[in-house]
Amino acid sequence: MKAKECKIVFRCDASIQIGSGHVMRCLTLADELSRQGAESFFICRQHDGSLIEVLQQRGYQVYTLPLEHDLCIESESKATLVHADWLASTQHRDAELSISIVKAIQPDWLIVDHYALDESWEKRLQPYCTKLMVIDDLADRKHDCDILLNQNFGREPHDYAAYVNEGCELLCGSDYALLRPEFAEWRSYSLERRQHNKLASILINLGGVDKDNITTKILKRLQTKSLPDHCSITIVMGATSPWIEAVKQQAAIMQWRTVVKVGVDNMAEIMANSDLAIGAAGSTSWERCCLGLPTIMLVLADNQQVIANVLEDVGAALTFNVNKLEAEPLALEQCIASAVPKMRAMSRVASTVTDGVGTTRLSKVLLR
Repeated sequence: MKAKECKIVFRCDASIQIGSGHVMRCLTLADELSRQGAESFFICRQHDGSLIEVLQQRGYQVYTLPLEHDLCIESESKATLVHADWLASTQHRDAELSISIVKAIQPDWLIVDHYALDESWEKRLQPYCTKLMVIDDLADRKHDCDILLNQNFGREPHDYAAYVNEGCELLCGSDYALLRPEFAEWRSYSLERRQHNKLASILINLGGVDKDNITTKILKRLQTKSLPDHCSITIVMGATSPWIEAVKQQAAIMQWRTVVKVGVDNMAEIMANSDLAIGAAGSTSWERCCLGLPTIMLVLADNQQVIANVLEDVGAALTFNVNKLEAEPLALEQCIASAVPKMRAMSRVASTVTDGVGTTRLSKVLLR
């Protein structure tokens, strides 16, 4: 298939509840495919924090679906899909609206990245696209697709034995982590500067939304910790986070130089120049691993627990129970003290998890 002749439709959502990860990794893939000449389109629901404007600013046509909270979630989906309420509609209704869009575009690939959609939606859309790919992290529901991608470290094809149709091509593991090109570009520099356990800069990034304002709670705990005098703190937040002003207020009274950055476009550079990260165990885990950035991970959603467990088990990061921020005032200080002498070893292991070119690998599969 020639890239310039290839049309691709992405069905994904972002919101305050869902977070930004699904849309952002699809955007990363769309950008790579566009560089190779393919034409991409998006179908997104108009949630609060949808990132639709971000997609449009990047030059993509976005077809929007309305919020339909008045529709009763299908009883069968509600019983089987843990994240059914993320859809703000029913699968049947979502499929109806999506079909009208996909039918007009006639894409070569329909790519679905949504925990609230399963084989019932996919079967309805199959007749209107040449191929269908699912991006998933959970292995908790059935799919009818040509390719299924799970980019998480440690995932294996047998995890989907009971969930995919015969003939589905399974791409599993962090070799396919969907990272922007900047991470591979900054990888060598980042790894070369980690030949010590010196703590001079801390990065705090709790995903694109941080709906529970964990960032402020972390800052309050760090305020009483004895960090090195020359240490600085950088906080990166998504533009749709509801807590930006609260974090800025707390940052302003910190005794260490503390900078809050919102909606950055140089995340790889920021990570490469950080010595230790405090971050969510979501999709940004693969960005940190690519750059060998030692990390204290917080599990902010149930689906992040598997990532946290596997990265801690191999020594690529440490996990911290977010509930301890309030229950045990000294717990974060103790965790940081434990992490510092291990930073060099964590960096070395983390760097083996992914090399940062998974997006290129996947694009070659889609355009082969």
